[in-house]
Amino acid sequence: MGQGSGGRNAFLVAAGILCSRLMGLVRLRVFAHYFGLSDSADAFNAAFRIPNLLQNLFGEGALSASFIPVYSSLRARGQAREADRVAGAVASLLALGVSVLVLAGVLAAPWLVAAIAPGFEGPKRELTVELVRVLFPGAGLLVLSAWCLGVLNSHGKFLLSYAAPVVWNLAMIATMVYYGGAETARLAVLLAWGSVAGSALQLLVQVPAVLRNAPDLAFAIDAASAHVRAVGANFAPVLVSRGVVQLSAYIDELFASKLPTGAMAGIASAQLLYTLPVSLFGLSVAAAELPTMSGVAGAEGGRDELRRRLQAGLRRIAFFVIPSAIAFLTLGDVIAAALFETGRFRRADSLFVWSILGGSSIGLLASTWGRLYSSTYYALRDTRTPLRYALVHVGLATVLGWVFAFPLPRALGLEASWGAGGLTLSAGIAAWVELFLLRRALGARLGDTRLPPADVARLWGCALAAAAVAWGVKLGAPGLHPIAAAAAILGPYGAVYFGTTYALGVPESAALLRRLASR
Repeated sequence: MGQGSGGRNAFLVAAGILCSRLMGLVRLRVFAHYFGLSDSADAFNAAFRIPNLLQNLFGEGALSASFIPVYSSLRARGQAREADRVAGAVASLLALGVSVLVLAGVLAAPWLVAAIAPGFEGPKRELTVELVRVLFPGAGLLVLSAWCLGVLNSHGKFLLSYAAPVVWNLAMIATMVYYGGAETARLAVLLAWGSVAGSALQLLVQVPAVLRNAPDLAFAIDAASAHVRAVGANFAPVLVSRGVVQLSAYIDELFASKLPTGAMAGIASAQLLYTLPVSLFGLSVAAAELPTMSGVAGAEGGRDELRRRLQAGLRRIAFFVIPSAIAFLTLGDVIAAALFETGRFRRADSLFVWSILGGSSIGLLASTWGRLYSSTYYALRDTRTPLRYALVHVGLATVLGWVFAFPLPRALGLEASWGAGGLTLSAGIAAWVELFLLRRALGARLGDTRLPPADVARLWGCALAAAAVAWGVKLGAPGLHPIAAAAAILGPYGAVYFGTTYALGVPESAALLRRLASR
């Protein structure tokens, strides 16, 4: 499979993610309208993250790293029937393990809430416990949905599985609109049930495509299979690695729960924004490349091909993520206002979300590049190296997070709420350290994988020039409705960035314009 097909697959993944994320933004705007930055909003966001831990640990990331390399290599060798049997066995083991964990999570909800949100008390804590119990089964269904994604990706079917979360978002939006007149605590519980229904729909829309592409599936636990054991051997370190990442998220939640009301909901709003480019341009490239990388890694000349594919992916990522980071840093208030400023969500809330986005922009490129570097390690069947450096990331982010969230704002005379931005800034610094370690270790195996500094500097320069033009428009057009202001300001920003990169001969700009023209 050549570079062109890799770009096409990445485009399909990005298209699916874009559809689901746009619907996610609609969902969050509706959520902001009905909940604002209230105690119920904090409770729902905290509760949602607890069972979401199950999905993040056992879901897409862990399955992609452990299951796809084995499944894809079997198919590449012409062993399609054996590949389907392995897929069925993995699904059976996954369903059994997740069922046990869902039951344990429902029973342990009070202790989980005490661990992840110790700052919650009284009715806020009781509501969070109730929400956790409702949401846990939905997280289990999303884990099985991630297994469907792994099968479909290995067959080159990218769009459906990444667009499937659209139905999950629609279910939640419909719940909020239908029951929007309810008191916020009751609405939060109803929304949790809507999330479970959406999780079931997300799984069901993928099942027919899985059965068509993998007709020899046999849902039976076959622990004796060498290939199933290989998936398990790969899965364990990736699971620990995902656990380390979730530990970092848990620590952030713990810190955020001790900040003023609205910090947790504000971080959740900002997170949906700053994870969008990571998913669109990092996850899309990494997910599209992993099956192909896994197929070529063991072939003659495979290391050189891996390096070429990695560098091509890094260039595609940088072209889109660098302007995203500059936009969050310089125009985050415009973006937040356009998306969330409605109902109980006020101008001050938009500025608060901007402060969080500004911190996250520092590590945005490093986090996104890190996705592709990790996929390259997984293609080489090396799941331990990313784990080691993930541990470094978490340790550094924890120390810096505490400093930036609590002592630093006090020392600078800032309000305590600024600590939320400090948390994202600390994570960004840690992401750059992790990326440096991943790149250095991979360079010893594949050769130098860095992009030419001049090429990267050109992209930063174009993004800064675009931001200067956008700021001029912003200063000259006060008083507009937030959505109209975003169109007036962000439109020139994008036009100047793409125009200058095209004029300077950036290949990705010309390729994008050709793709758009052809469609």
